[in-house]
Amino acid sequence: VAALTGDVAMGATPAEAAGAIRLLTLVNDVSFRRLIPAELAKGFGFVNGKGANALAPIAATPDELGDRWDGGRIHLRLVCHVNGEWFGNPDAGKDAAFGLPELIAHAARTRFLAAGTLVGTGTVSNHDRAAGYACLMEKRLVEQVEQGQAMSPFLAFGDTVRIEMF
Repeated sequence: VAALTGDVAMGATPAEAAGAIRLLTLVNDVSFRRLIPAELAKGFGFVNGKGANALAPIAATPDELGDRWDGGRIHLRLVCHVNGEWFGNPDAGKDAAFGLPELIAHAARTRFLAAGTLVGTGTVSNHDRAAGYACLMEKRLVEQVEQGQAMSPFLAFGDTVRIEMF
């Protein structure tokens, strides 16, 4: 889940940051986990360790979500499929440690955020494992802890990921 902001002043409070949220949307952040360590070692950051991220084709204003927008969180479920198979449907607002206003204020702590800044919440996850997952790496880590090894494969060329929110 991500917010597109208006201008946010450096040092803005969460309440001020909340007032700067213009649009809400979904984003899928893709990481090439096996490439990241070598990329970081080069000192250039994640340049080739990140793939082409996907942004939802639509966005909504907070007021369009009505009571589903509460506490700076979207209280709707993600519907996630990998290669056409159900992967999870966690509630994006439930169990979220921080709301978007707190995250935006944190990002603005030492810098001005220009209009159009995209701030994401990070992985959507619920304590209830029956909700499934919205992050392949999280699922693999849980498998490793609970079963001694990751059972789910990483994505491969040609795989599809579909993430929706209704």
